[in-house]
Amino acid sequence: MTVKNAFYAQSGGVTAVINASACGVIETARRHPDRIGRVYAGRNGIIGALTEDLIDTSLESAEQIARLRHTPSGAFGSCRYKLKSLEQHREQYERLIEVFKAHDIGYFFYNGGGDSADTCLKVSQLSETMGYPIVAVHVPKTVDNDLPITDCCPGFGSVAKYVATSIREAGYDVASMAKTSTKVFILEVMGRHAGWITAACGLAAEQEGEGPHILLFPEIEFDPERFLAKVKETVERHGHCVIGVSEGIKGTDGKFLSESGLRDAFGHAQLGGVAPTLAQLIKDKLGYKYHWAVADYLQRAARHIASRTDAEQAYALGRAAVEMALAGKNAVMPAIRRLADAPYRWDIVEAPLAQVANVEKFMPRDFISADGFHITDACRAYLSPLIEGEDYPPYRNGLPDYVRLANIAVAKKTGRDFQV
Repeated sequence: MTVKNAFYAQSGGVTAVINASACGVIETARRHPDRIGRVYAGRNGIIGALTEDLIDTSLESAEQIARLRHTPSGAFGSCRYKLKSLEQHREQYERLIEVFKAHDIGYFFYNGGGDSADTCLKVSQLSETMGYPIVAVHVPKTVDNDLPITDCCPGFGSVAKYVATSIREAGYDVASMAKTSTKVFILEVMGRHAGWITAACGLAAEQEGEGPHILLFPEIEFDPERFLAKVKETVERHGHCVIGVSEGIKGTDGKFLSESGLRDAFGHAQLGGVAPTLAQLIKDKLGYKYHWAVADYLQRAARHIASRTDAEQAYALGRAAVEMALAGKNAVMPAIRRLADAPYRWDIVEAPLAQVANVEKFMPRDFISADGFHITDACRAYLSPLIEGEDYPPYRNGLPDYVRLANIAVAKKTGRDFQV
């Protein structure tokens, strides 16, 4: 059989376990030298393919690649860059073919979320639209857990474990100070349109009176009067109030409470700062002393407290992506299928990229309590297995010992630059 090289890249916001997927892709490809020659990684995602900035992963030892399983962030650099349509920017696709031909690339693995699935789908169509044979498989990743078809998304289980742990610990802190000091603590977590991470905060409340007492989801319109009444009731009943909130909650006008007016490279509104907005509202209307925190990058980089389930799934999906490509599957994504809740059992199925790209999976209404302020038992049953198990990284000098690859560039062959 013909041996072709492979291209792998990471896209969008990185996670605690995206490198575990990279490890799965690279190690599996190395087990098939009769089909896959070298795995070239794109430096900074698809931009690396367009600018011919490729990294030769074959120059990394097996030990270094194995260490990716325990290292957070994107080992090869990520990006927020979405290919336009062929009609809008044919030059981009001609450039991809030029680079792929020059480096004998026949396999394309793109590790990311919904926008990345769209890019992967467009690349998969190169054989049909432009006559270049390529097998493209999307490797799912997003802390937002909002990809369709798959039971969950790699990266989510670990961020869920982190925020549930963090809000539980902060809740103990607030409870101990509530008599004479802070009455309210607010943790802001990621989640533009889907409240999965906020829902995970709810796992910390296992007993009556434990925080978080209030959760605010993007799926539920924010009503300041109902919210303030709930805060007041909670403080009067428990002496303090712990709140988890998605960055993407919207008011009755349909606008994000925390919208800054800026846009990211995908065209999405840049968010951040809903926690201090709510804290000030509470201070102005109820007079309670407060503290707030924004989990931000900490939640998605927290490899030291990663979920074992999440790490195992991330690796397995990277491995499955290569196996699907070798089987000739094109324009697909390996997806998790849940077989049982307790004990949690799962396997991997094929999801057509046409049904994944640009589709968001929101929290079902029956996962949110009737009053809109917490999670239900059904949601808890869904979430609980995803944070199960510990998968600690190795430590050195008291700190996690993460790997930094050499990331040696491949010599350019096309003889020209390309601007993105």
